[in-house]
Amino acid sequence: MFSASSRGGSSLILVGGGLANGLIALRLAATRPDISVTIVEAGERLGGEHTWSFFDDDLAPASWAWISSLIVHRWPTYEVRFPTHGRTIAAGYSSLSGHALHDAVVAAKSIQILCNAKAQTIEPQRVTLADGRTLSADAVIDGRGPGPLPHLCLGFQKFVGLEVELDAPHGLSGPIIMDATVAQQGGYRFIYVLPFGPSRALIEDTRYTDGPDLDGQAFIDGIGAYAAARGWTIRSVLRREEGVLPVALDGDIDGHWAGVEVALSGLRAALFHPTTGYSFPDAVRVAEIIANLPVLTAESIRTTVQTTSVGLWRSRSFYRLVNRMLFRAAKPNLRYKVMQRFYRLNAPLIGRFYAGRSTRADRVRILVGKPPVGFGKAIACIPETGKA
Repeated sequence: MFSASSRGGSSLILVGGGLANGLIALRLAATRPDISVTIVEAGERLGGEHTWSFFDDDLAPASWAWISSLIVHRWPTYEVRFPTHGRTIAAGYSSLSGHALHDAVVAAKSIQILCNAKAQTIEPQRVTLADGRTLSADAVIDGRGPGPLPHLCLGFQKFVGLEVELDAPHGLSGPIIMDATVAQQGGYRFIYVLPFGPSRALIEDTRYTDGPDLDGQAFIDGIGAYAAARGWTIRSVLRREEGVLPVALDGDIDGHWAGVEVALSGLRAALFHPTTGYSFPDAVRVAEIIANLPVLTAESIRTTVQTTSVGLWRSRSFYRLVNRMLFRAAKPNLRYKVMQRFYRLNAPLIGRFYAGRSTRADRVRILVGKPPVGFGKAIACIPETGKA
């Protein structure tokens, strides 16, 4: 049996080398290097082919001190485009990559990494790998993506992105986080573009739909059509990323945590913005909370993450209401009208929405006026049942 505490002091095993566990490991390495951290990752490297982005207002000022070194691109403005409305918003937007996360974790001396290692069974203080090896530690955290979420009622945000090199400059000075002028094709669909260089960009086809199935080729075709419509010729595809993120509509958060013995993190712990699916701000928050625990035990970590998850879920009921309007009150091909109307509101309100800090006045402003959906259907969306 391999013991993660063999170097002395407290020990922690993080199952899954994605964003949430990567940030936990980095925060502990920076603030409590005496703690032995082992990351168990089924893939060849940490972070995978992923890009995580966030708005400046999503993070507390103190978090920037340790997060800024991970940022690979930052822009002072971003753009949105809709059939009847478009605007540029003066708000900072940043991105980090799976490669940057991997490199940062590798550079931390107090972190041990086991790649190509699939967890077979996970217990509060022990992990058994598919090859028969058993690892033990003072605590285990399971952060292997969303996993089954049967107690939560979800829609889905699906995307495929291609990082490409174009044969000429794209002309963008900042990201287009939503271009919904494209054909909607059965759900709220938009193209997301991050300009990484004069002729290099990440182009993602994103769709908010009822089911999780993802037809990768259809998304790739959508990216090609968008590039062609913009007059861009793709010289080469540098990499591909894809994902299916949860969009919370309703659900029983206590049921989600009932009977859970192993500490969870990230999407598996229901830690994500209900509307955008962005998980970076919550991952930063939880990494800081865990690093500040006086004693790291299986019980203290599980209880702390559960309390944080439940508290955030309950505080974000308004965003689930907006999601129910989007998914249940609007016809699939007209869902874009909900977001089109939202983006006519003032920039500080939009920033607070993304940060999950909408005021009472913000919520009234978002809901008042003629809704872009049927009034009766809108009213029917208001009650939250607490069921999946």
